[in-house]
Amino acid sequence: MEKKTCLAPDRNTKTPVYKTMKNACDAHCHVFGPHEIFPYSQKATYWPPDTPEALLRKMHDKIGISRAVLVQASCHGKDNSAMMDAIKNDPKRYKGVCMADDSFTDEDFKYLNDNGVKGIRFNFVTHLGGAPDLEMMERVINRVIPFGWHLVIHVNAEDIIKYEDFFAKFDMTIVVDHMGRVPTSKGIEQEAFKILCEFMKKTNWWVKISGAERIGVQPPFYEAIPYAQKLVAIAPDRVLWGTDCPHPNIKEFMPNDADLLDLFSLMVPDPELQKKILVDNPAKLYGWED
Repeated sequence: MEKKTCLAPDRNTKTPVYKTMKNACDAHCHVFGPHEIFPYSQKATYWPPDTPEALLRKMHDKIGISRAVLVQASCHGKDNSAMMDAIKNDPKRYKGVCMADDSFTDEDFKYLNDNGVKGIRFNFVTHLGGAPDLEMMERVINRVIPFGWHLVIHVNAEDIIKYEDFFAKFDMTIVVDHMGRVPTSKGIEQEAFKILCEFMKKTNWWVKISGAERIGVQPPFYEAIPYAQKLVAIAPDRVLWGTDCPHPNIKEFMPNDADLLDLFSLMVPDPELQKKILVDNPAKLYGWED
């Protein structure tokens, strides 16, 4: 069956204007393939161009990132092998967030935990297949809570509204990808963003001020700045930043990762907050030590 592909990332990473600090972390990025070794899932809604760990590392080295969280993407489904291979290649540099379901054994989860995985991700967004089986999701979450993992939710704005009560049930740490993918075209007073801001007042909620190219209208995506600043103002100790490289399913305006780092410096102009978000917060959540 022919699979939808997507644009490759901009491999010509610029040198950012903004200079990072020691142990700066990209808290949301992916490894894809190489598909000859790590095949894409037959159930995936897209098969992207390969972005193996070596290409991701090259980009990170160029922009001054020395730590990264590898987030399992739906193109690999529940097979976390590509991500785990990358972590094993440099376990001091990488941590992981897996995808899993009821088919995983206790030994599977222990293996993931022992090899750098710190969280589990569930996709709700429509273009990746929509919401998971919620009962299954709860069962799996209950099995990984003893490891101290956190829950990563990848949602669209409408999912925040639809599943507000469901998400509110969880006491574990919850991390929201890409500012909840709230479209900036609908304004900062939109219902979904208000709900997200209320969630962020709870001490177990975190957010990634990533995905400006997803919620914004066009480059340089400055319209995302007030959303990020509002979230940082609410919970500066529970905010992460990430590139989302290699930016799967971006249909136009493929960003350069250096530009996204420079955009971060506009979102967060205070140097102490920059260090908190790029170094201290991810180190605390993912267990890095200096």
